[in-house]
Amino acid sequence: MSDMRAVLAGIGILFAGFIVMAGLGGDHRDALAEAAEFGECAGNPGCEGDAALFFVAVACIAGAGAFMLYRGARGDWDSRVRPEDVVGPKRPG
Repeated sequence: MSDMRAVLAGIGILFAGFIVMAGLGGDHRDALAEAAEFGECAGNPGCEGDAALFFVAVACIAGAGAFMLYRGARGDWDSRVRPEDVVGPKRPG
């Protein structure tokens, strides 16, 4: 059995990473294209470093989501339910 809480948290964190990349990544992509074409970023001399830092941040968010998915798939929280906490039609006694 899997730990559904960790799986859902992992999916949410991965989704947040993709949303951050889609919403804020365009500015960094445009700055890098400008730097590649003209040799420097207009008004921002350190845009390559900013883009690398942004990529590392998004990779960390996505990595945390992947770790939570892995942890949820390997978890056993769902199978460790005490008999007195079981509810539903198949409850003994």
